[in-house]
Amino acid sequence: MRIIIANHIDPSIRDRTDLRAWTQRALWGARDGDLVVLCAPPDPGFLHYATALTGTDPNHLHLVTVPPGQFGGRLLDPEMLTHPGLLDQVRSVLARQGGAQAVQEVWALWPSASVARFATALGLAEQLPGAGFLAQGGGELVNNKATFRMLAAAAGVPVAAGTVVRGPDEAATVTEGLLHSAGAAVVKQAHNGAGVGNELLVADPLLATGHAGARHLHQLNGTDLTTGITAYWSERWTWASAQGRFPVVIEEFIPDARTVYCEQHLTDTGVQPTEMGELRYTGRRLSHESVPLRDLTPAVEKQLLDGSARLAATYQNVGYRGRLSTDAIVTPDGQVLFTEVNAQVTGSWHIYEVFAHHIVHANATPERTVTESHVLAHWTVPDGPAFHHALAELGLGYDPATRTGVIVSMPIVDPPAGKGAQFTFSTVYDAPAGHDVIWNALETHFAAPCRAAA
Repeated sequence: MRIIIANHIDPSIRDRTDLRAWTQRALWGARDGDLVVLCAPPDPGFLHYATALTGTDPNHLHLVTVPPGQFGGRLLDPEMLTHPGLLDQVRSVLARQGGAQAVQEVWALWPSASVARFATALGLAEQLPGAGFLAQGGGELVNNKATFRMLAAAAGVPVAAGTVVRGPDEAATVTEGLLHSAGAAVVKQAHNGAGVGNELLVADPLLATGHAGARHLHQLNGTDLTTGITAYWSERWTWASAQGRFPVVIEEFIPDARTVYCEQHLTDTGVQPTEMGELRYTGRRLSHESVPLRDLTPAVEKQLLDGSARLAATYQNVGYRGRLSTDAIVTPDGQVLFTEVNAQVTGSWHIYEVFAHHIVHANATPERTVTESHVLAHWTVPDGPAFHHALAELGLGYDPATRTGVIVSMPIVDPPAGKGAQFTFSTVYDAPAGHDVIWNALETHFAAPCRAAA
């Protein structure tokens, strides 16, 4: 059996609000006999939906909820992982399964020091890969975008022009150089994901694109570039540095680049690539993610795989063990530049490992592609039952016989009054036209109320 911790980034590193639904993606990895630790009881409908697709018997899972802690169950409070009540619950389950020796692995979504303390308290430190590294706060180190640039330099992999800065004056100097040479720069918080912690800083208005992994956009106005940059950093340094707690990354922005990734699995004995995928942005928000990635030229694929392997080996030497995503861009002239590393179980993991390879068998003949999408802002999805009912009515639910259809990735939480539910789902298809058929049917069904209201 495995013990799976459905946690997220430590709140001491990055503030979040309510991740009860998102962290339940850990259930996609649960198999018969596993013990899953969650911040709140799982959604019953989602539990049965997910396990039906994976072939897991929900009656053979051990589901344990941590005490609410300081976040009231909206997040998994790291301190609650060593709460005596939780440890007693886990020990009780283990006693019925043959004791601690029945545990093959302790596996967490986020590499928190609290997970190492949990494993140590249960006598399971040896079942947590890299436990000693995590216990010293290593999870923050290997998920820090500033650290990434340092380790990328050590690994000898190419990155975009730029550097790490630790104060607004230094930031202004670096920014002016990049804007003179490139017309735009990307400002990155050390900790954030899916482009949420990135800002596209533009001097040339023609570069103010929505197809970049940067949630925020700031366009400098006026003719005095130096004055504009100084004013920008006076306003944005606190945000970029998380109130001065972390350094900031500033990189050259490269227009018309393609965003890709290669994930790796790091163990004590080596590193192994697991999947390559592509990310697409609309309105500077992550909108689509597709796996497997099959259309790279041999030269570009080699650059991605080679650079990813070097990064993975470097992070392994530092002490990290587990899943690792190496993100990159492919420039219009075919150069691969690495942009960050996420040393955690990323939001890509369930798409490729569970959906594409466990449920769909995407590489079997005939091949399939899996594209994860966010519900569009103009769709009106009132709740989970309404979405699942629409899938059944339209014949769009995932069909194992055809290996096509829609897989709902997470519980669909009832939205605030007057708003549609927000969640992610994956479309499984044989060709782009197949994706378009599914997408257009959902668009027609869920966008219609918005058009009628207009």
